[in-house]
Amino acid sequence: MSVRRVRFGDHVVVATDSVIPAEHTFLLVHGIGMGISYFAELRDALLPHGRVVAIDLPGFGDSPEPAESLSMAGMGRLLIDFVTAHSLDHPVLVGHSMGTQVVAEAARQAPDLFPELVLIAPTVNRHERTVGRQTMRLLQDLVGESPKVLALGLQNYVKAGPRWFAKKLRSMMAHRIEETLPHVLAHTLVIRGMEDPVCPHGWAEEVAGLIPGAVLVEIPGRGHETMVKDGVCAAELIADHLVRA
Repeated sequence: MSVRRVRFGDHVVVATDSVIPAEHTFLLVHGIGMGISYFAELRDALLPHGRVVAIDLPGFGDSPEPAESLSMAGMGRLLIDFVTAHSLDHPVLVGHSMGTQVVAEAARQAPDLFPELVLIAPTVNRHERTVGRQTMRLLQDLVGESPKVLALGLQNYVKAGPRWFAKKLRSMMAHRIEETLPHVLAHTLVIRGMEDPVCPHGWAEEVAGLIPGAVLVEIPGRGHETMVKDGVCAAELIADHLVRA
């Protein structure tokens, strides 16, 4: 994996890239408080299917914290700038949790660049859009979680820090993904872990229903971090979806 550090004004994006040319390029975008390392298993599982690029959004992972926090629409524009700067050819956008808001905005703003979209555990559930309710759901998801997931999550949250996390949480909560999704033209797959309290079944169904032709697939026995614990399954679902394009 090569590592890139790219500056767009005040914002820096750190990216890993498998570099090897392939039919498909996958661009992985993490959720709030997370980073590239959270996608390690999914990244490795996707490598047989194409080139894999994963990014640390500004303020997360190894990307430094900028002075200002962008809105989700602004983050989508930053993603477009990254793809354009590196001449990534119609990458398959894969977002997890808050990352689904970022990739959905990118797909809405630049439909010609992004014909394929994958939303894993999309947020924020519009029926529970309060900080208190979302915090409770996240805590519910952590009950009984594996040491691997907990350690990885803690490591990434410490890197981000509470102040930056709070800033991005405000941007995340202010965004109405349900208003963005009907304008998405991409061939879309929605993935949900069946045990995910943050992204309940009804909300995942609603998300898929808002995008013409979108397909919802649920993974048994998995929660919000389904691609961390079962990256192979998620990769196979994504690869199968591309075959049906």
